[in-house]
Amino acid sequence: MLGTGNAMAVRRYNTCFAVRTAEGQWFLTDAGGGNGIFRRLEDGGVAYADLHYMFVTHGHTDHIMGVLWVMRKIASLMSSGAYDGQFHIYCHDVVKQMLLSMAEMMFKKKDFACIGKDICIHEVADGDTVTFLGLSLTAFDICSTKAKQFGYLLTFPDGMRLTCLGDEPYNERCRQYAEGTDWLLAEAFCLYEHREAFRPYEKNHSTVKDAAETAAALGAARLVLYHTEEKTGSSRKRLYTEEAKAYYGGSVYVPEDMERIALSR
Repeated sequence: MLGTGNAMAVRRYNTCFAVRTAEGQWFLTDAGGGNGIFRRLEDGGVAYADLHYMFVTHGHTDHIMGVLWVMRKIASLMSSGAYDGQFHIYCHDVVKQMLLSMAEMMFKKKDFACIGKDICIHEVADGDTVTFLGLSLTAFDICSTKAKQFGYLLTFPDGMRLTCLGDEPYNERCRQYAEGTDWLLAEAFCLYEHREAFRPYEKNHSTVKDAAETAAALGAARLVLYHTEEKTGSSRKRLYTEEAKAYYGGSVYVPEDMERIALSR
């Protein structure tokens, strides 16, 4: 977990994460809101030479701005002959247009010239499946009430399934991608008892209780909670875990930034 915080996080980085395959390659999901992604990737041991694939859920600042920095860094490495192969970004049509427009306005000409040639932005539609690194990814529309947003179901070679629900409450139309999943990644803006203070529902976010009840209803084996407030500080892991376990019988993970989670069935 490169970052676990919400959009206005100060003490944590915005929510984004990287999955490492058995072969040592990396798959990145979102990149936070700025060039702080560089430090996160470095501290996580994510070498650019081993990073060739990523998925962008939506175009909110705290998810997409870091993507531009990653693109710029890789374009620079390509131009200097320090990056082999192509870099592939999967996203929906709105995010693709945002990335192209912002890159054209802000990148150096030689860096922007890499886009479409060696930096490939692939538009995926609801229900589309793509394969890479031995993984199968099926993208799905989470039916956001704000900006268009996609989640995905990631299936590993051994059949293990990981479902990323994005950063908004679960929508029942996504059941086919999340039911019985081995790993359910869900946002939990705050504790249920703190809902009046943080007003998650006004922001179209969930509480820990909501996310835990969703995981239970879907029969998910494990629940990972992220995109949270940070005012609970060092107590967050304990408090969130206790609330989640009151409504869900599976394994609960409330990671800190840069915490590693070993994925297994």
